[in-house]
Amino acid sequence: MTTLEYNAELDARGLFCPEPVMLLHTRINDVGIGEVLRVVATDPSTTRDIPRFCQFLGHELLSHQELDGEFHFLIRRCAG
Repeated sequence: MTTLEYNAELDARGLFCPEPVMLLHTRINDVGIGEVLRVVATDPSTTRDIPRFCQFLGHELLSHQELDGEFHFLIRRCAG
């Protein structure tokens, strides 16, 4: 498990594409610029979709890893 700290969390476990990214799109606006959002999901498509979301919107994907069948992401909100 990562030791990086985060400011907010989005639990997208049990949701399937496109719901996790749709919720992420809304939730990322709830954290301040420079703050970190932790996302936990179970849909394997998030390993493709969340990095693309970050790249497209200019947010920084700090880490992503699979732990016990769950996908964990740490995303720093950027001004973009």
